[in-house]
Amino acid sequence: MRLILLGPPGAGKGTQAQRLVHKHDLIQLSTGEMLRAAVAAQTPVGLQAKDIMASGSLVPDEIVIGIISDRLDQPDMKNGFILDGFPRTVPQAAALDELLKKKHIKLDAVIELRVNESALLDRVENRVAEMRARGEEVRIDDTPEVLSKRLASYRTLTEPLIHYYSERRKLLTVDGMMTIEHVTREINRILSAIGAVEPKASKAAAPARQAKAGARKTAKPAGKKAAKTARKAAKTAPKAAKAASRGAKKAKKATKKTAGKTAKKVAKKPAKKAVRKVTKKRAKR
Repeated sequence: MRLILLGPPGAGKGTQAQRLVHKHDLIQLSTGEMLRAAVAAQTPVGLQAKDIMASGSLVPDEIVIGIISDRLDQPDMKNGFILDGFPRTVPQAAALDELLKKKHIKLDAVIELRVNESALLDRVENRVAEMRARGEEVRIDDTPEVLSKRLASYRTLTEPLIHYYSERRKLLTVDGMMTIEHVTREINRILSAIGAVEPKASKAAAPARQAKAGARKTAKPAGKKAAKTARKAAKTAPKAAKAASRGAKKAKKATKKTAGKTAKKVAKKPAKKAVRKVTKKRAKR
């Protein structure tokens, strides 16, 4: 499974990415971490990025794409990946598409976590107020002012990606204002719907599936046996009918013959009696 997560700062991309990583055994690709790893490993691309990063300048897209290319070639990528925080611009997305095409890797989906910006600002304000009330230190980048600037940057640079991936039929939108659990369930539901993952049946359904399969196996031989018996019966039926007809004819003949003999016997008896009477009368005279 290969995914990209889109959404403004504070939308919950990092949380959902981690959940997908654990559930589907994926690798989360963070361009910042990949750049630091490449520099530490002193790869050719990492050495190029090292001086640029040291000067505080932004690393050019071609170097970032080169680092992603090297990472995709590593053996732990076989189950797939999640890109979080990249691409940030349409040119980066086009370069990534070209890279994936060369490597014959299919991007399954781009999941956009859509949120209400004013609600995000309210969340940050409440969180900051609670932290200060507890006496905790507030991070410099975790304030409504900083978030407002990051949201403005997102709208300018990254939001056009929504249209870019929508045109390519890769975009799937999820309401990021739901609870974390609801967002997770919805992401997994739509991934199952597009065939990116196979839906897992519940354990309770397993015995039912086994019973159904067993019934099919039992019914199949029984059905074949019944069909064979019916064909055999159909073949023998005409013979049986002929035999029955011949038997009926023989019985009829036998009945006629027996009836004739009986009639003759019955007829002979009175005749013999009559002869004997006449003979006796004549003898008396």
